[in-house]
Amino acid sequence: MKIEKILNNNAAVILNKKGQEVVVMGRGIAFRKKVGDIIDRTAVNKVFTLNGNEMNDRFQEMLRDMPLEHMLASEKIISMAKNTLRAHLNNNIFITLSDHISTAIDRYEQDIPLHNPMLWDIKQFYPNEYALGEKALSIIKDECGTQLTEDEAGFIALHFVDAQLGENMTNINQITQLIHEIINIVKYHFKLNLPPDSLAYFRFINHLKFFAQRMFGKRDYDEEDSSHLSVMIKQQEEAYNCALLVTNFIHKKYDYRLSDTEMIYMIVHIARIVKEDRNKKKGKQK
Repeated sequence: MKIEKILNNNAAVILNKKGQEVVVMGRGIAFRKKVGDIIDRTAVNKVFTLNGNEMNDRFQEMLRDMPLEHMLASEKIISMAKNTLRAHLNNNIFITLSDHISTAIDRYEQDIPLHNPMLWDIKQFYPNEYALGEKALSIIKDECGTQLTEDEAGFIALHFVDAQLGENMTNINQITQLIHEIINIVKYHFKLNLPPDSLAYFRFINHLKFFAQRMFGKRDYDEEDSSHLSVMIKQQEEAYNCALLVTNFIHKKYDYRLSDTEMIYMIVHIARIVKEDRNKKKGKQK
């Protein structure tokens, strides 16, 4: 196994027999190695092959900063879901669920849990997926040492629902329009160039998709989180000012008021996009 690209100490890219890029993972397999070096096959724990160059690129970019334990836990959860549901799951779940789980663990370690406003509905309408979400919490506890709450079991369940069913066609036009409007507000407020292949952009779009589905489904957050919002406003003032423009626009056009928790999510994602854009601009200036 010759290294084509090093992602981190625990992950690297090789070429398979068909010449396709494959991600291999194992503890320390790329430590002190360089491109062209050989990886011992016995040191590899997992091999990931994703269809499509764009998806593979996003997966590799995400792995650069993700702890090995988070990725292995996610893969174990997805394998369990495939065996239990016996249904085709969109390969995109390797990106979206892994990213969600890693972000959730980071949030809980910082004592910033988030309430799931759709938890009751998820339990009622998607009992099989929710049961998988509960089992996923046990895997995360065993693999990563973090005990997430049942709110996260609900969020994980929705990833399985989305991976099986795809978009709700009755709302697709409304959802697309809303995402376009929000992206334009952020883009012009900060004068950003938002490339579709950006990881932060991809995360934001994914968040907006779930937000729009909830908004047009008339499911409001039933709890507020003013204390965490106050902290977030102080830490991310620029992103908050932009998020305020977004919320005012949504209220005026769609008569929908964002809750504190939804506002927190909006600020977090806007801050990510701004940071990534500025880092890329600094890199070009060097």
